[in-house]
Amino acid sequence: MTWSIIARDASGRFGIAVATRFFAVGALVPHVKSGVGAVATQALVNPFFGTEGLCLLQDGKSAQATIATLVAADAGRDHRQVHAIDAQGRTAAHTGTACVTWCGHIAGDQVSVAGNMLAGGRVIDDTLSAYRAHDALSFPRRLIAALRAGEAAGGDKRGKQSAALVICGEEDWPDLDLRVDDHPDPLSELERLERVSRDYAVPFRRFLPSRRDRVGVTDRRVIESEIAKALAAESPP
Repeated sequence: MTWSIIARDASGRFGIAVATRFFAVGALVPHVKSGVGAVATQALVNPFFGTEGLCLLQDGKSAQATIATLVAADAGRDHRQVHAIDAQGRTAAHTGTACVTWCGHIAGDQVSVAGNMLAGGRVIDDTLSAYRAHDALSFPRRLIAALRAGEAAGGDKRGKQSAALVICGEEDWPDLDLRVDDHPDPLSELERLERVSRDYAVPFRRFLPSRRDRVGVTDRRVIESEIAKALAAESPP
């Protein structure tokens, strides 16, 4: 009932983008941790795949070992789909034999795509192809563009309802965490939210306390001035 893409970009950030004909997909499917990796649990979702998967990755397990451990411990494995990426960008995936067709995955270097209850195999093929083709885009827009291509190939065969995007970088909290829980065109709304995030929220995050600077910037004049510069650089001439 879902398809998702997980990836690690050149800077080492991890991201998951997901879309489905199901309410609030961002609440259960994507699990991302800075410096550790990412896990997407779908089909008949097992939330423990996300929480325990990140713990295994943090303990140094590879994506392949993490998926193998999760699947082996779950008696419902045939009804699950899960894929993961580790700190080195290695990926692994499992699609249970009882997942609703069309279902499948492509686990490659630095990126993985998986889906079930889809219109056909082209959904994940085109999602991956678009991600690779749009490497000039920013990471969030690249992930959304990838899902757009999958949607154009048919997406979830039941239709549309929700989508989500999570990006994690150096800090313990996400660089970006967007959810569209219930919308007639969730990917368009996700694109809009990502665009709005660039107006203030994304540049503002540069001034928060961080691992390198536990205080951050507290002078509002400096913050507003730098955000104005960032917006000017973002806007077309």
